[in-house]
Amino acid sequence: MSSSGRSAPVRRARRVERWLVGVAFGVIAFVLERVVMRSVRRDGGEPRGASSEPRAITSRGGDVDVG
Repeated sequence: MSSSGRSAPVRRARRVERWLVGVAFGVIAFVLERVVMRSVRRDGGEPRGASSEPRAITSRGGDVDVG
């Protein structure tokens, strides 16, 4: 098999494309993390629907009591 003359530019183009995709995904991840952290800070860092007092969970066989 002989190597074609187009292999080098194709490799460079693919490398640049992968780099650009990596940068784009990094930016998207950064923005999403900022949005999530802002939401957590605004809500006080406590998961939604969580109560402040702990509850005991007991299990007997297949029945579970939350109390």
